[in-house]
Amino acid sequence: MIHQPPGSTVGTESSTQDLPAVAVPSHAPAPRRPARRWRQALLVVVPALLIAGGLRWLSRDQPQPAQQAVPAPVQPRLQAVSALGRLTPEGDVRRLAAPSGAMGAMPRVSELLVEVGDQVQQGQLLARFDNQADAQADLNVAKATINSLERREQLLRGDVERYLELQELGAISLEGLELRQLKLLALQQELALARAELARQQVKLPDSELRAPFAGTVLSIAARPGERAGADGVLQLGRSNAMQALLEVYESDVDRVRIGQRVRLESENGGFDGTLRGRVIRVDPQVQQRGVLSTDPTADTDARVIEVRVALDPEDAARVSSLTGLRLIARLQP
Repeated sequence: MIHQPPGSTVGTESSTQDLPAVAVPSHAPAPRRPARRWRQALLVVVPALLIAGGLRWLSRDQPQPAQQAVPAPVQPRLQAVSALGRLTPEGDVRRLAAPSGAMGAMPRVSELLVEVGDQVQQGQLLARFDNQADAQADLNVAKATINSLERREQLLRGDVERYLELQELGAISLEGLELRQLKLLALQQELALARAELARQQVKLPDSELRAPFAGTVLSIAARPGERAGADGVLQLGRSNAMQALLEVYESDVDRVRIGQRVRLESENGGFDGTLRGRVIRVDPQVQQRGVLSTDPTADTDARVIEVRVALDPEDAARVSSLTGLRLIARLQP
């Protein structure tokens, strides 16, 4: 047995060669690095979650600031609009006046043939005036004058024809024929003037009568027999007896009036019982002076107003069909 000194490599190599070689398989697994990464992630995430939970737990006991209530906007309270008015017929209304006489004088009513509420037809005779007798007499004179002139013309025309035959026979002179022809021409001119006068008298005669210009209802009468018609004429005639209300609203309240607005109406002086109902159908854009005056002596008579027309409900319109001009107190609902 040979002893090798320490540090000698000969023995080492010899021993290494004597050991069996250990084969390392090429498919051996690599070190498990993913597990190590998960552990590192947990070390970061878990403390963060603990800190967040602790902060939340600490903050839950802190008093929350009280939220101030926002006050709701206050809506202005709408108020009803009050107004005065009167009943007026629906549709066309005519004030029928008497004709002007000589020097602008109005004739007197001699006969009145209708009363308030009467239904009349177009062309129907309503009244006669005291100038009718004179107008009829003048017409009769004109007719009589024409009749007389026409008879004279007929006779003179016959003379002219007879003289013309005699002159052709040489029995009379030409001067006699021409004289009668001149007389006939003058008579024909006089007849033409008489016919013109008749036409003038025929025009004057209707002015002595009052006839209905259309079919309708007599709403009011302003002049009776023996009276002269004034500014209100003889009578008022309406096409319909369906009533509406004509209101006068102060100009300061017009912004609270609208089409379709409901209206309640009462009689100012007890002309009917209960309340009428209707709706606004028209608002006049023109400002004007007040026309319907209140019975209150302290009321402002110079107030500026807007006219508002109200259509009454059918059943209420029928109740007041004969009360044209009746004064009303109205409340326009907000």
